[in-house]
Amino acid sequence: MLDILKAIIIGIVEGITEFLPISSTGHIDLVSQFVKINQNADFMSMFEYVIQFGAILAVIILYFNKLNPFSPKKTTTEKSQTWSLWFKVAIACLPSVIIGLPLNDWMDEHLHTPLVVASMLILYGILFIVIENLYRNKKPQFINFSSIGYKTALFIGAFQALSIVPGTSRSGATILGAIILGASRYIATEFSFFLAIPTMFGVSILKIGKFLLKGNTFTGEQMLILATGTIVSFVVAIITIKWLMKFVQSHDFKPFGWYRIILGAIVLMTLFIQH
Repeated sequence: MLDILKAIIIGIVEGITEFLPISSTGHIDLVSQFVKINQNADFMSMFEYVIQFGAILAVIILYFNKLNPFSPKKTTTEKSQTWSLWFKVAIACLPSVIIGLPLNDWMDEHLHTPLVVASMLILYGILFIVIENLYRNKKPQFINFSSIGYKTALFIGAFQALSIVPGTSRSGATILGAIILGASRYIATEFSFFLAIPTMFGVSILKIGKFLLKGNTFTGEQMLILATGTIVSFVVAIITIKWLMKFVQSHDFKPFGWYRIILGAIVLMTLFIQH
C-alpha cells in the first residue's frame, strides 16, 4: 500500500511537470531521492519513463479532433493540413531518434545526478528569461501550424533532442527552440505537446523492451504500481495542459525560468551542505 501511495506522488509530479517547461525527468529524479518505491532498479528505471505515457494519452484525448485526419467533420483542406502537421511532427522527431537512441544508455548511467539536474535547471532557466526579453517586442512569424515549414520543424526537433540531458525539459527545449525560430508562444507550446506523442511513446516502448529483455517479468504488484502512476499522471496532465494553454495566452515563460533557477540553486546548496 505504501508503494502505491508513492506511485501516486510520482504520478502527480509527472503529470504536472511533463508539459510545463521545468523538466519532468529532473523533478522525478529529485523526488525519487526522497520517495523510494521498494522495487528493483530495472523496474524503477522503466517506471519513471513509462508513466509519462499517461501524460501522452492526455494530449491525445484533449486534441483528438485536431489531430485526427479522418474526422468526417473536417473538409478536404483541413484533413490535408492535419496530415501535414503529422508529417512535420515526424520530421521533428528525427533528431531525437538519431541522437537520443545511441546515447540513451550512457545518459542513464552518467547524467542522472542531482548536480546535472540542478545545473540544467539553472542554465535553461536563465535562457528562458534571456530569450523572452530578446523576443518580447518581436512579432511571431508562425501563428499557425500551416505556416511552419518542414525545415523549421526539423530545427525545432533539433532543440527537442537537447532534452536527453536530465533537467533540460523536453517541452522547455522545444518551446525555446520554436520561439527562437519565430513561433508564437501558443503554437510553440502546442507543437511541444504533439511532439511528445511519438517521442514519449517510443521511449516507453524502448524502456519496457529493455526491462523484459533483461529477463524481468511484471509481478502483480508492479503492474498495479505502474498502472497507478500512469493513471494519475494522465488525470493531472489534463488539468495541467488546460491551465498552461490559458496561461500562455496572456503571460510569458519567465516565471518558469525563475522557478528553475530557484529550484536549481536550492539543489546545489543542498549538495554543498551535504558534502
